[in-house]
Amino acid sequence: MKLIEPTAEYCRQIQAYRKEFLECGDSMDGTDGLRHFDDPEKWIEHCILSGNPQNVPEGRVPATQYIFVREHDGKIVGMLQIRHYLNDYLEKYGGHIGYSVAPSERRRGYASQMLKTALTKCQELGLDKVLITCIDHNEGSRKTILANAGVYESTVYEPDEQVSLERYWIVLSR
Repeated sequence: MKLIEPTAEYCRQIQAYRKEFLECGDSMDGTDGLRHFDDPEKWIEHCILSGNPQNVPEGRVPATQYIFVREHDGKIVGMLQIRHYLNDYLEKYGGHIGYSVAPSERRRGYASQMLKTALTKCQELGLDKVLITCIDHNEGSRKTILANAGVYESTVYEPDEQVSLERYWIVLSR
């Protein structure tokens, strides 16, 4: 397994990942808006721009997008986004990291592996601790966060999405 930034080499796999989520009607957390991009190359360009503080639209923060690739077949089994710091919205609702695992690949430990690898990337960004949120009834995400030393802080209601979100902090060791 490898956590890498998306490149044109993975366009076909990115399309397949998107299609799987659209067909099952599931949310694509941690994908930097992949749902809105029919063209994977345009999405990759968007992700690159999102990492540069000079290009980030108002209300957003710089972020790095990753794909989690199974090496033996090149399939993208998950996606993850690391936000370099928190704005008011992210501090309350979104956190530093958003992630998703393809519906067909769930319950295989990929989310825990992906998050563990991402925490190292967060350390490289100079973060001392990260905030991760999950919908209060998402048992799989809760278990993933707890398996990576997440400590529950609180539950908040996000009015736009009309969901209750559990907030967890993970302290990064140096």
